[in-house]
Amino acid sequence: MPLHLMEHPEDVSVVRLPRDEDPTFEWRSGPLASLTRTAEETSVVCASAAVPPDARSEGPFRAVEVAGPLDFSAVGVFAEILAPLVEARISVLGLSTFDTDWVLVPAERTGEASAAWRRAGFVITPTTLGGGAS
Repeated sequence: MPLHLMEHPEDVSVVRLPRDEDPTFEWRSGPLASLTRTAEETSVVCASAAVPPDARSEGPFRAVEVAGPLDFSAVGVFAEILAPLVEARISVLGLSTFDTDWVLVPAERTGEASAAWRRAGFVITPTTLGGGAS
């Protein structure tokens, strides 16, 4: 059975904050919101519209969700998703949640990524703003 990917239409960005710093902006909106801390930094994935103008950030990206939930014992899901993008020379950022995997594709390359995935046999479903598959 081919993998099913759901494209979300909202722009998201990745914001870099100093280590241990909490975001002082509303970052919990959009199709995907994530706060990740390491010993060196705090990274926030959030709706691009929420990013403060003076913040160090990258984006916009489009969030593409693997229809889940995925089993923790599944092997090679990211490799399968990324292979067509490597071939198309599209740089992405991958994230995982408890239930599924997400790929952040540069917004201007979303059409190319979708075409590469379709050629590889994936099912691509656009979603509506703030919702699931339409």
